[in-house]
Amino acid sequence: MDHHTVAALSLTGTGLDVLGTLYLAYDLLGGQHGPLRLLTRAVTYSVVFGIGYGLGLGLLFGTVSGAANGVTVAIELQRTARRLDHYPLPWEALFSVIRAAAFAYGLYRWVGLPFAVAFGVLITVGQIGGYYLGMRPGMDYSTSPRARITRRQLRGAILRTFGYIGSAMLCSLLVRHIDHAWEFAIRIGVVTGLVTAMGTMVNPLIEYHADRLPERRLGVFGIVLVLCGFLLQSVQYWLGLLDIAST
Repeated sequence: MDHHTVAALSLTGTGLDVLGTLYLAYDLLGGQHGPLRLLTRAVTYSVVFGIGYGLGLGLLFGTVSGAANGVTVAIELQRTARRLDHYPLPWEALFSVIRAAAFAYGLYRWVGLPFAVAFGVLITVGQIGGYYLGMRPGMDYSTSPRARITRRQLRGAILRTFGYIGSAMLCSLLVRHIDHAWEFAIRIGVVTGLVTAMGTMVNPLIEYHADRLPERRLGVFGIVLVLCGFLLQSVQYWLGLLDIAST
């Protein structure tokens, strides 16, 4: 077995142990209003965004952009769920930079560094402008057992679609021309718009369940995670015990 694979399994096992311990310590970490609820939001939104971007733009893009969007959106919605005012604009600008950097990293292997950086800068400016105008993840916030999207949220997803198409075309014209520029720009814009709309639609459903985490099931889930982590970490020792060489 490749030693990189063995190392990846061990690190994954360690991560599962930590995650499982957090679930087991749900009450000690503040219960419903502790960091575990934030973690649950972050993981769930990362999966939702990751699947959407992954299907449209590839596995690497989905993984990176899904994680960046999931974590930042979870942080913002955690604050909204506690009925606090939104973060100050400098913090929202930081969230925009994180999401744009992940987006640019996902595009880098397709379009090169100059295009990716320019595109990242443009969508960062666009997101900050959206925040300034009141368009943020917590806009029209609600919790519901059903998926829903408001007109304002739908309008935001449409504007984001055309904004990303325009940004991609501008980068192609001014920074680096790419083959099939219109096709590429439309793909980027449509995928982003659809993922935004999809994430917005399931937002009330995720928030509804995040506010109702069943403690006993969380404990069981934590035990399962710890056991899975232990098994993955033990792979390296089983390889040595069975005299299986790693390459």
